Amino acid sequence: MATPSLLSTAEPVNATESSVERDAVRAPGRRRQRWSALGVVVPAAALIGWELASRLGWVDRTITSSPGEILSEMNRLLRSGQIWLHLWATFSRVFSGFGLGSSVAIILGVVTGISPIAYRLLNPTIHAIRSVPSYAWVPLFILWFGIFETSKILLIALGAFFPLYLALASSIRGVDRKLVEVALVNGFRGWNLARKIFLPASLPAIFVGLRQSLGLAWMFVVAAEFMGATHGLGFLLIDGQTTGRPATLITSILLFAFCGKATDGFIAWVSGRALHWQDGYDPNSPQSGSE
Repeated sequence: MATPSLLSTAEPVNATESSVERDAVRAPGRRRQRWSALGVVVPAAALIGWELASRLGWVDRTITSSPGEILSEMNRLLRSGQIWLHLWATFSRVFSGFGLGSSVAIILGVVTGISPIAYRLLNPTIHAIRSVPSYAWVPLFILWFGIFETSKILLIALGAFFPLYLALASSIRGVDRKLVEVALVNGFRGWNLARKIFLPASLPAIFVGLRQSLGLAWMFVVAAEFMGATHGLGFLLIDGQTTGRPATLITSILLFAFCGKATDGFIAWVSGRALHWQDGYDPNSPQSGSE
């Protein structure tokens, strides 16, 4: 009769322990949600102050629209359907150029990272090209490719290429030498060496480079859409400036900020899932002392 009593008393303890474990697992998620909510404070305060300054007449309404007028302009673009045309045009250019530029960056980054000859041969030229300002390429690309989509996508690809290339090439050259020597002893060569050793070891730097490349792609798309575009957020920006409509101009800037943040957040989310094995510092952990 003693055994059932022991089992009956053990069950509530196990249930209590499991609930404690669940709470411990969920706690970091709750902390992240609370800390993420803090990111809304500054934009909300800025919008409220901006609206109050506009209502009190502290800003010139001919050159700066109020948040209420920007919302009205956003609503007009939504109801007319124009905003979807502009967003589609810009997104297609950004991701086409980003995909092309990042693909070439991965290939050249691996080649120059592994091969000393390729590094000495190509790296100085790539760094010299990187120093050329983005707007300096605009007239040359127009001369070579015209004002149509090819020149726009290539310009964005050029901007997206450099951050990922630099991150990948430098991270490959920083891989632990002993790890590479063990791989060579076990017969890894060429593509197998890159796929099994260098790329996994460089994965954190690749994601950082991808985020930087995507950020530059959003910056370069503005210059690209100055090149004779009839749709896109860059076209909307220029249209607001040339027609003297600050609400349209500021709406375009806010859409750039929102879209850039959304796409960067997506890559950051993918990075967190892909790099879950990293045992790095987490400010939301109980040991960090953030609370």
